[in-house]
Amino acid sequence: MAKKFVEELQWRGMLHDVMPGTEEHLQEGMRSAYLGFDPTADSLHIGHLVGVMMLRHFQSAGHKPLALIGGATGMIGDPSGKSKERNLLDEEALKANQEAIKKQLSKFLDFSGKEENGAEMVNNYDWMKEFSFIDFIRDVGKHITVNYMMAKDSVKKRFTSESSEGMSFTEFTYQLVQGYDFFHLYKTRNCTLQMGGSDQWGNITTGTEMIRRIGSGKAYALTCKLITKADGTKFGKSEGGNIWLDPERTSPYKFYQYWINTSDEDAEKFIKIFTFIEKQEIESLIAEHNEAPHARLLQKRLAEEITEMVHSKEDLENAIKASNVLFGKSTAEDLKGLDEKTFLDVFDGVPQAEVEKAKIVAGLDMIGALAAETDFLPSNGEARRALKANSVAVNKEKVKEDYAITEADLINGKYVIINKGKKNTYIIKAI
Repeated sequence: MAKKFVEELQWRGMLHDVMPGTEEHLQEGMRSAYLGFDPTADSLHIGHLVGVMMLRHFQSAGHKPLALIGGATGMIGDPSGKSKERNLLDEEALKANQEAIKKQLSKFLDFSGKEENGAEMVNNYDWMKEFSFIDFIRDVGKHITVNYMMAKDSVKKRFTSESSEGMSFTEFTYQLVQGYDFFHLYKTRNCTLQMGGSDQWGNITTGTEMIRRIGSGKAYALTCKLITKADGTKFGKSEGGNIWLDPERTSPYKFYQYWINTSDEDAEKFIKIFTFIEKQEIESLIAEHNEAPHARLLQKRLAEEITEMVHSKEDLENAIKASNVLFGKSTAEDLKGLDEKTFLDVFDGVPQAEVEKAKIVAGLDMIGALAAETDFLPSNGEARRALKANSVAVNKEKVKEDYAITEADLINGKYVIINKGKKNTYIIKAI
């Protein structure tokens, strides 16, 4: 094998629990492992990325990764780490979500099938849909005792928590369904390892137990750490909610900004987990960063690597250009190079005023732009004083009182940016 998989996860700070003998088992030859994804949304978010990275490291180590879409389990709901049941989806919605997720996973995993260890996507709905309730409780349920199921932390927490409404039978059987997935993949695809987040340990070991009891086989379990941020806030969330991989849900610019704004402590941790940069180079980057933390070298490299991986090189370049527009030195040409969606993301929350386009085509004088037509400044007199002080810029270029805003100044045919000093930004929207 090219690399020792467990060792790789260990130095990257990703490993939480692993069954004894797993690394030795993987060193014996090519193995198959699976990791499950919840298909209740049409996009993964960055909370899923640790699992995706694990599958990629597994494939890079010469093994075969299976990405399991929980089409059947998505119709039930997993109790692990949750206090309430999830919303259940119909078959059509789950299928659409599966296709969207595969497209995102393809940026990390090789699904081409050209190599023996090519990644595959499987859906547990395919083998669970024909399973009758009687067959399931006869062929699967009888092998796992209620005592065994009740001992799992995810179940115990739901029964003992005061805030919990208890647990439905549907959710209680979840670990049996997930355990059966592992047994089915063991039987049909010789899959001997299941991976997941640390909250999945109970469900995964139910699968290894099922393989032992029903199939008289040996299987392994491995979990990764649940990612936390140093300041105690939730990883993967921003003011707008989840940071999604789908550019329609989270733009590449906002995605890039999430990583560039990481704290020094988190950047040192995340660059090991969310990039494929080798150990020696990461150690050099950390040392270089520590010499000049203000340069934010780690954050920049982290944001660049992960934005290009999830989106594209072009999206990364646009995100950097957009960041420079807001935080660095940029020109009117840079502004005009931004597409409308990125432009609106960059200037989200900036005060806006609407002005009839005809007035701009005719030439909008600067007093009108700053006060009379927009109320950006409280009076025409204050507008004149700002212009005389040479503190006003249109599209990042300084202007005098005799300047007129025309159609040539419009960004994306409808926006003009006005700055008063370094701290005040306003947007005129032509309507």
